[in-house]
Amino acid sequence: MPRPGIRDVAAVAQVAIAAGREIMAVYGSPFDVEYKNDSSPVTLADIRAECVIIEGLRAIAPDIPVIAEESAYSGRLPEASDLFFLVDPLDGTREFVARNGEFTVNIALVADGAPVLGVIFAPATGELVYADADIGAFAARIDGDGVIVDARPIRARAVGSGAAVALVSRSHRDARTDAVLERMRAGEVRGLGSSLKFCRIAAGEADLYPRHGPTMQWDTAAGDAILRAAGGCVVALDGAPLQYARRPPGAALDFANPEFCALGDPAMAALLRDA
Repeated sequence: MPRPGIRDVAAVAQVAIAAGREIMAVYGSPFDVEYKNDSSPVTLADIRAECVIIEGLRAIAPDIPVIAEESAYSGRLPEASDLFFLVDPLDGTREFVARNGEFTVNIALVADGAPVLGVIFAPATGELVYADADIGAFAARIDGDGVIVDARPIRARAVGSGAAVALVSRSHRDARTDAVLERMRAGEVRGLGSSLKFCRIAAGEADLYPRHGPTMQWDTAAGDAILRAAGGCVVALDGAPLQYARRPPGAALDFANPEFCALGDPAMAALLRDA
């Protein structure tokens, strides 16, 4: 089955933008917060955005299965496939609840265990970052009419001998994260929510993002695709690239990630392996 090419990246981006409209409609009004079994929050915005994304992806790529966060937690999973979409309809729900604007829509296409297309849209700011493995990574913005404008290529940077700039989660920093930051020689540490951390590293504005807390494949796939296309990498703490595949028996936790570090400069992975 052929995978979508660059012409489809714009179509996937429009799906993310449409989901962003649903999110902002909820964001602008009072909303309730519920909690899943893993204590992560979920809101009406998560549910409405996921419905828009699933419908939109089925319209542009009806033969490609869609694995989305809320559906997966409810046990609604398609048949296993080597080619599938991975969706986090609202990454950074805690940031959404805190109303700080640092939340995103994440859509990735996975082929043979690797993310080959990624779209991240921040609806509160209009920031759009997208990538295809064949053509590279790009940053753009969305104007008031929902049109993609000011698109430009982005590239991760080499760190060299200087101190690295690290990004950490606003909601999940811990002592183990601090230990990795020391090992990776981070000279400056900034807090930032959601998958925006991947976007900043891909654009050469920061160098690493370590994560020790639990994450799922839909949390990282779009950012991983973008960072790979920009020249960086996302690796487990043994230095191996993250793999994206469903593991038996088919429950949501089968999509759990190992602990990882996102790097703008792949040479920095040696610091993880040498620890």
